[in-house]
Amino acid sequence: MRHTISVIVALLLIIGLTSLPFQFLDPVAPATEVAPPVDSISIATDSCLRLVQDSSLYSEGWDTLVQPRFWQQIMNLPPEIVLVNVAKTRVVIDTLSRFHAIFLSERLKRQYEDSAKKALGMRSRDELYFTHGRNHFYQFDAVIPDIDRAIGVFEQEGVDPWFAQAILLIESPGHLQVSIDGAYGAFQLMKGVAKEVGLVINDTLDEREDFDKSAMGAARFIRNVCLPHTRELCRDYGLDFDEEDIWFRLLVMHVYHAGIRNVQRVMRKIRPSEGGQELIVQIWQTKSRRFGNASQNYSQLALASLFILDEMARQRQFRCPPTAASFSDITDSGLASL
Repeated sequence: MRHTISVIVALLLIIGLTSLPFQFLDPVAPATEVAPPVDSISIATDSCLRLVQDSSLYSEGWDTLVQPRFWQQIMNLPPEIVLVNVAKTRVVIDTLSRFHAIFLSERLKRQYEDSAKKALGMRSRDELYFTHGRNHFYQFDAVIPDIDRAIGVFEQEGVDPWFAQAILLIESPGHLQVSIDGAYGAFQLMKGVAKEVGLVINDTLDEREDFDKSAMGAARFIRNVCLPHTRELCRDYGLDFDEEDIWFRLLVMHVYHAGIRNVQRVMRKIRPSEGGQELIVQIWQTKSRRFGNASQNYSQLALASLFILDEMARQRQFRCPPTAASFSDITDSGLASL
């Protein structure tokens, strides 16, 4: 390994790009002992806000996977920091400043990439990503009150509130903006989807702006479209599933984000014989037409966000009184108070 790093440094010095060596980083080293999910904690003595917890995230080892651990780093880093990483695996090979010389021109950046790939034994067609920190976007403290609010809406619609929490953590509703594809609102609903589930959108009103109605629309979309399509997709490949399984929930998240047709195309490439964690990792590494990098990232971001939320919860010291609220008829993942 030292020899490889020395080769990279020498190459970069020759082309005059940098004097800094590559750092083969473990994206957040796994904890030696997994802490159990918290019970009832609060962010203030007078504030008890519910969140959904699921210990199988840890018992099944989702927290040890490189991809979500990579995104945990990105979510905690400022935008000035850039992690150079292998696209397929998200293994980090270097840490740079966005003001680094290689970002001055595409030519310098290509020289950097070519030298790194050669030293690492990568093929020329293999991709390296330059991913900026995003702690300016992922403002989890601001989202927590909305999670509590959305849990109630999803319960009323008879939908697992785990999805409400995961989507809100990814979309960070404090940033109410229209996506490149036209999705809008706290749950980033497309206009056509929102209308199909009963929201009003016209020249003077867009109910996606209303948090409760956006949550209702997302819950109905998951219940009426995403869940039925995901069940059918699993049956098409003979995959045994439990709707409370993490991998099944993540597959539903991909259908929510990318649409069933794009997920079907990816599944046709993979042709899975069983569900589980391995299938989700294969999805992260498979592209098909409109199922690209953003689609691959979606469930990785969900996992990373959930781990950060759990860590935030573990750090809170104020205890809330026990609550009678439960969603055990839909999921046994449990509701805790934050």
